Amino acid sequence: MDFLKDLWGFLRVRKKFWMLPIILFMLLFGVLIVMTGGSAIAPFIYAVF
Repeated sequence: MDFLKDLWGFLRVRKKFWMLPIILFMLLFGVLIVMTGGSAIAPFIYAVF
């Protein structure tokens, strides 16, 4: 949780709130790839990238 606190502190102090959607988008796709890595739909996910 320290990492999230530090990240929020960085975004708040430096006024970099525009980075928040980018970080969330990358996190969502990372979780999607990890969760479907061994499944039958993995080739379709990799085709997107």
